[in-house]
Amino acid sequence: MSRKCQLTGKKANNAYAISHSHRRTKKLQHANLQSKRVWWQEGNRWVKLKLSTKAIKTLEKKGLAAMAKEAGINLNHY
Repeated sequence: MSRKCQLTGKKANNAYAISHSHRRTKKLQHANLQSKRVWWQEGNRWVKLKLSTKAIKTLEKKGLAAMAKEAGINLNHY
């Protein structure tokens, strides 16, 4: 599975690592992803998702069903 948040779609960002002598080498800035078990109220079961920390904070505010609907994912597959 790719390093991508399943609810928000956050993924790695292309950037430069700049040394002291100002040489530039390419690097990836990965999203802060966490594997998380979330209680899905409507399905009456736990759902295991790979979420960014930003998505976890938003999840507490909006709720799992609302965020899944926005992302267009079916929670029965997780």
